[in-house]
Amino acid sequence: MEAAQLKVEFLRLLKEDEEFRYAVAGLLGFREILDAIRSLQEQVAHNTEAIRALQEQVAEHSKTIRALQEQVARNTEAIRALQEQVRNLQEQVRALQEQVRDLQEQVRALQEQVARHSEVIERHSARIEELARSIQALGARWGILAEESFREAMKGVVERFFGGEVRRWTYHDSEGFVFGYPSTIEVDLLITDREHMLVEVKSSVSRADVFELWRIGQLYEKLTGVRPRLAVISPFVRPEARKAAEELGIEVYTSLGL
Repeated sequence: MEAAQLKVEFLRLLKEDEEFRYAVAGLLGFREILDAIRSLQEQVAHNTEAIRALQEQVAEHSKTIRALQEQVARNTEAIRALQEQVRNLQEQVRALQEQVRDLQEQVRALQEQVARHSEVIERHSARIEELARSIQALGARWGILAEESFREAMKGVVERFFGGEVRRWTYHDSEGFVFGYPSTIEVDLLITDREHMLVEVKSSVSRADVFELWRIGQLYEKLTGVRPRLAVISPFVRPEARKAAEELGIEVYTSLGL
């Protein structure tokens, strides 16, 4: 076979016969190249599958990240709400602290008032003791003199220790409020800048005298709208009269056991 014919036949076989073509390629070193290409193709396919798996993982991670971001946003909002609540509580605490300070100021003011009242009570107690001594001295001095004389003597004592001026309060009780029948009411009245005081001055005081003064005090308040202090002054107050006076809130000034 001539070279030209051999060449034509060789080319035909390469073109038409795959096995021959691979044989020639193997002889020429192409088989290794083809195997490498196939290996690379397989590797690319494997890598593509791995990339697809990674993409799926990334997608799952993206979903997880979005969920976490939403949770963070919710937590952030909850924190803001808690911070607002804390600020409100702090405002309330400050308001309560102000109220406590105000109450402390009021307590201090009340304590000062109590201290002043205590001083007044001490002064009154001293005056009452001196009044008792005066009553005792008057009782010893006047003895069994008429009650009117004793009243006149005590008038100066009352004005001295309580201030103000003592005068006689007279009222015709046409309704019988005090005794249950119409009568004329007479009692000593002491009016100071701060209060009214009805004073019954007698040489001796019975339970009936105490109750009578109490009813007169009710009548006085009914007529004037002013609740008076009530007091009996006597060198001798019967025990039952003293008990009644305590129950009715009537002050008792006497030389016997004041």
